[in-house]
Amino acid sequence: MLTLNIIQKIAIWILPLLFAITIHEAAHALVANYFGDTTAKMLGRLSINPIRHIDPLGTILIPLLVGVLTQFQFVFGWAKPVPINIRLFKKPLRDTAIVASAGPISNLIMATLWAGCYKIALILDPHSSNISLFMLLTAKAGININLVFAFLNLIPIPPLDGSKIITVLLTPKQADNYLKLERYGFLILLALIFTNTLSLLLNPPIIMSINLLKAIFNI
Repeated sequence: MLTLNIIQKIAIWILPLLFAITIHEAAHALVANYFGDTTAKMLGRLSINPIRHIDPLGTILIPLLVGVLTQFQFVFGWAKPVPINIRLFKKPLRDTAIVASAGPISNLIMATLWAGCYKIALILDPHSSNISLFMLLTAKAGININLVFAFLNLIPIPPLDGSKIITVLLTPKQADNYLKLERYGFLILLALIFTNTLSLLLNPPIIMSINLLKAIFNI
């Protein structure tokens, strides 16, 4: 079994993590701009430059801490939220739900692309090349990170994307009251993590997705 030190693990996980967070937020900005809200574009958030999206706590410190504590079996973090002005949408609830879904969808697409990289690394034979081995391990991290981000964000707990997606099923008043739970969202998420409930919620769709990617790419 390959044993990696902490520096090597960070080197493997840092690129997929930055891509996962950056493109997730850029996808929100892109779709919001498409539906008429140019707020994120004017603030420079319609960009794949990680510096535009990095939150020092959520993008660097928390993922690093969680990664070290879990031996990089699980990484949790966030970027600066993309500002959305729903008053600029023609159909606020519907458009907000679509903008929210863009983030998780971008992560699923990235997981698929990383699976393709994983396949290429296998073809190049990671046993014969350190570059191929690094590519294989980075691709594996990319698959895991993006699937975690996708399904984590689909949980309907404000301010996660799932809470905004579900509002399309509510009346404006119900949606407004529901989103007020955002002040408790982080505490609810912490409770799910420490009671192991989060793993119970995420593991089934993640395992199913990994099996699907294995079948698609024959890996």
